[in-house]
Amino acid sequence: MMMRLLPLLLAALLAAPAAAQSPIRADAIRADVRTLSSDAFEGRGPGTRGETRTLEHLRRAFAAAGLKPGGPNGSWFQDVPLTRVDTQRTAVVARAAGKPVALVTSRDWVASLGQAGSVALTDLPVVFGGFGIRAPELGWDDFAGVDLTGKVVLLLANDPDYDQPSGPFGGPARSPLARAKAANAYAAGAAAVVQVHQQAATRRLWSATVFYAAEPRYRLAEAPAPTGPARLAVTLSEAATRRLVSAAGLDFAALEAAAKRPGFRATPLPGVTLSLSGRAAERPFRTRNILARLDGTTRAAETVVIGAHWDAYGTGVPDERGDTIRNGAVDNAIGTATMVEVARAFARGPRPQRSLLFIGYTSEEDGLLGAYHYAAHPVRPLATTAAVFNLDPHLALSATRSMELIGAGRTDLEDLFAEVVRGEGLAVEPEQLPDENWYSRSDHLAFAEAGVPAIYFRAGRDLIDGGAARGTAWVADYDLNRYHQRSDAFDPAWDLAAAAQEGTIVYRMARRVADGGGWPAWRGTLAAGYAARRSESAAERR
Repeated sequence: MMMRLLPLLLAALLAAPAAAQSPIRADAIRADVRTLSSDAFEGRGPGTRGETRTLEHLRRAFAAAGLKPGGPNGSWFQDVPLTRVDTQRTAVVARAAGKPVALVTSRDWVASLGQAGSVALTDLPVVFGGFGIRAPELGWDDFAGVDLTGKVVLLLANDPDYDQPSGPFGGPARSPLARAKAANAYAAGAAAVVQVHQQAATRRLWSATVFYAAEPRYRLAEAPAPTGPARLAVTLSEAATRRLVSAAGLDFAALEAAAKRPGFRATPLPGVTLSLSGRAAERPFRTRNILARLDGTTRAAETVVIGAHWDAYGTGVPDERGDTIRNGAVDNAIGTATMVEVARAFARGPRPQRSLLFIGYTSEEDGLLGAYHYAAHPVRPLATTAAVFNLDPHLALSATRSMELIGAGRTDLEDLFAEVVRGEGLAVEPEQLPDENWYSRSDHLAFAEAGVPAIYFRAGRDLIDGGAARGTAWVADYDLNRYHQRSDAFDPAWDLAAAAQEGTIVYRMARRVADGGGWPAWRGTLAAGYAARRSESAAERR
């Protein structure tokens, strides 16, 4: 028995010193997560009563810790003006040989518009376009020699080899070609594109697809309105697609198999037509970032930013249990609560040389809009903002042995990250799903595009209790069953030890940058554009 216990005792002893010395408290993070993701906050939707309650909670927390307002004109807040686009009416009507094929909204199809305008397409012929890949360099062109003019094109999700261990498109790793399929179809003359939902290919439940389609669309108010034609984004369930294909006298399984092989060409569905219509209107909309400042000492004019998005998806159509609230416990009450705890830790300790700015971004879920607004209207100059740390972990794990670096090969902050992680007795874990392009999907991207070195990481999956198998299983279950859904709710069983570890790494890295005299920099070809933008302000940094 003692021999079996020795590895566990050794792991505990190795983990204990770093945990004991960390100023980041898991219980404080847990308490804030419980509050922020409670039903009283109504899912923290921008522009709602939930926003008001969220920002007041954060303001009180920052003020209690001793931080000062960091927004414009001595305020805690920065207004973020947006334009909201609401899809008002949509319809999808199918016919085969002139007879209706029953399609029910939300069960069989969803549709939305991303800009104000209307669409009215009547009885257009339908073509099965496979995966919509145009890659002559790979000997693959699904549309070669096919006239798509005036037609509706059905497209499968992902790449032809997504269900294989490897292949010309990378196997399970989604390729950039998969993101270009709709554009390919429109460029080839298609009048409309209809995506086919398959859970294995999309890695998303149909219920999540229904939810996304019902959401309004937003853009920054100062951004130009789209100038192209309004296009209806339509998704068909796999079951509905099978019925349409069968009504054309074809077999869906055979078409799908053919689409996965070289030489496939888009195939008409004889006698099948679709009528698609929809309208959308837009209106002004306003939400807010929250900013808290801790003034530095000897280099107070220079800034280190630590941020997290406070927003989730608010309320919506009731689910089968009548629940309307998407609480956003993991995404991103955990990141927000961790940011607040890092602020408390800095406020309790010695003042850093550089000033710290803690930003709770709004409307991350709508396209990183709060972060982009700040980057366009910074309260502290971006030229002398040394680094940006982003807390958007998407995890609620117990203590881990590793930290996962997202988007490696971009900045020398990664060297500091590795040093700090190893100093905590942890390992650096390679990015687990690079094809998901996470580096380009969270708020730090707005700063990177403005030239400010930014780093993004999260707790790794190699858990002390259960190892990588347990951590990987938790992430897979969350991504499929709870991400952006009503089931992303607080679990009293969470200890959030991994969130405290993430906060510890952010705290130690930010402390090093804030107390150092150097300037983090971009590096490598992946960050060449960011580096060029940063170089424009080089004279302002000494």
